[in-house]
Amino acid sequence: MTVSPVKKTLSVEVYDRLRTELLRGDFAPGAKLLIGEIASRFGVSASVLREAMARLAQQGLLRANPQRGFSVPELSVEVLEDLSLARRLIETTALRESIKDGDLAWESTVMAAHHRLHHTQSTDSHGHLTEAWDRAHREFHHVLLAGGRSRTLTEVATGLRDRTELFVHWSRELTHDDTRDVPAEHQRIADLALARDADGAAQALDEHIQRSVTALVEHLETTRR
Repeated sequence: MTVSPVKKTLSVEVYDRLRTELLRGDFAPGAKLLIGEIASRFGVSASVLREAMARLAQQGLLRANPQRGFSVPELSVEVLEDLSLARRLIETTALRESIKDGDLAWESTVMAAHHRLHHTQSTDSHGHLTEAWDRAHREFHHVLLAGGRSRTLTEVATGLRDRTELFVHWSRELTHDDTRDVPAEHQRIADLALARDADGAAQALDEHIQRSVTALVEHLETTRR
């Protein structure tokens, strides 16, 4: 059956809106999403909303519960540490391969992506991360890892980033770590990668990933006291 352009456009709009609400922490970790309430608030049918939720679940931003709808992923120390370890192992390996195999075109895309990220406003008037910064951030990390010859390695690394994107945003939205200089972290990673310093760049990326996890773990431990 052919999907009409209008329905497809509406589904994309709903996906974007719900994704934004999830990333900025509007729903509590582990919360069940009430399809009827959200569909009414968005002014769309339940079927359109479910389509968007299914896509978000594929990306790890929601959890699909058979016969029970969708819920926000749980925030636990075990899950955070497990995903963090996987990301640090895979992404640093992919970055080393990019630095080894990347050509002049790769260097140019890294420079352009970092320039865009550095000059994109990160937060709006309410202190939430902007969609423009979110896109620039994802693109920067993607091109960093895209210089290697193994497409499979890049795809696995990107998939892990997608699964942890919610936690990365929560580390900014929920913890309010004012001691962290994220632009400086990105600058350091880019500079070391372009200087072909594989060990230094890998360490900088490893620390960058771990900072987000550490902030969330500390937040969890504080809220449970």
